[in-house]
Amino acid sequence: MSPDSPVIALARELISRPSVTPADEDCQLIIGQRLASMGFALEPMLFADTTNLWARRGSEGPVFCFAGHTDVVPAGAEHAWTFPPFEPTLSGGYLYGRGAADMKGSLAAMVVATERFVAQHPNHRGSIAFLITSDEEGPFINGTPKVVETLEARAEKITWCLVGEPSSTETLGDVVKNGRRGSLTGDLTVFGIQGHVAYPHLAENPVHKAAPAIAELAAMSWDQGNEFFPPTSFQIANIHGGTGAGNVIPGELLVQFNFRFSTETTAEQLKTQVADILDRHQLDYSISWKLNGDPFLTADGDLVTATVTAIKARTGRSPILSTAGGTSDGRFIAPTGAQVIEVGPVNATIHKINECVHTDDLETLVDIYQQILEELLC
Repeated sequence: MSPDSPVIALARELISRPSVTPADEDCQLIIGQRLASMGFALEPMLFADTTNLWARRGSEGPVFCFAGHTDVVPAGAEHAWTFPPFEPTLSGGYLYGRGAADMKGSLAAMVVATERFVAQHPNHRGSIAFLITSDEEGPFINGTPKVVETLEARAEKITWCLVGEPSSTETLGDVVKNGRRGSLTGDLTVFGIQGHVAYPHLAENPVHKAAPAIAELAAMSWDQGNEFFPPTSFQIANIHGGTGAGNVIPGELLVQFNFRFSTETTAEQLKTQVADILDRHQLDYSISWKLNGDPFLTADGDLVTATVTAIKARTGRSPILSTAGGTSDGRFIAPTGAQVIEVGPVNATIHKINECVHTDDLETLVDIYQQILEELLC
């Protein structure tokens, strides 16, 4: 593919901006200029350190929204990259650079697909919108949640939302995400009495006291999942106790764990079940919770049908619908009632050294996005 291809040229321009969370480095300005030239009304939304853009073409429903993020994770050890991470490079049929797959390539494909669609269908039905943030890889506080809150406050609804996360596994279009598991993190402190290991009767070891409860939590079957979700999982992420000295019984034990949960259970149910287990083991403890997102599912409907149709037409593949993997900003949009799906490049190199995307995949992604627009707005 030529480096002058519209999608490659825009992707390279975006990748050259070192927009590590929450920096945007004028990526949204570049995208906004392209959208404005198509008749989009631009509404920048700055919340604290986060740059967001809501752009809309049309005032009627239904509303099709492309959602994405301009921020990227840090490059890591830049000397380990074959090419500098923020100097986008074409080599061997791939475009290299931080954000190439996650997700500046998708953003470029969204813009180019929209340009082609609007040129062919200037009087399309409904509206096209873009929701772009610079806070998806970070704390996700002042990005998409704030924009959605603003839209909800004025009753501005999204009908269909396509998130450009890299959903594909082996080849473009083999997997699309039609939902995500919920994520709930617990920070548990179990209290004991610090003392000398030679005098355990004068101390109380919180590690010993907590061990049976932790074992029960790890062995617990929380639910059986369903047609779209695997069973809810419990994993310990961090654990710490002790002073570092070999002759001191610790005074407290810190355990951080995470649930990835299905629609078969709720965050409140999980909290209650954990508390029941800890109380039954008679622990002296405190616990704080962070709900990173509830599970969501777009099981069927116009958006899924249009997406599957477009991928089949453009690649010949029948995509697998999946809810596996981590979280995405779709979790903030789905609760508004929108149908949400994630369609993007192969995710094999995301967040890695030498992140890259196949150039042919970007052009095909433009075709897929354009056909989805045609299926829904023509």
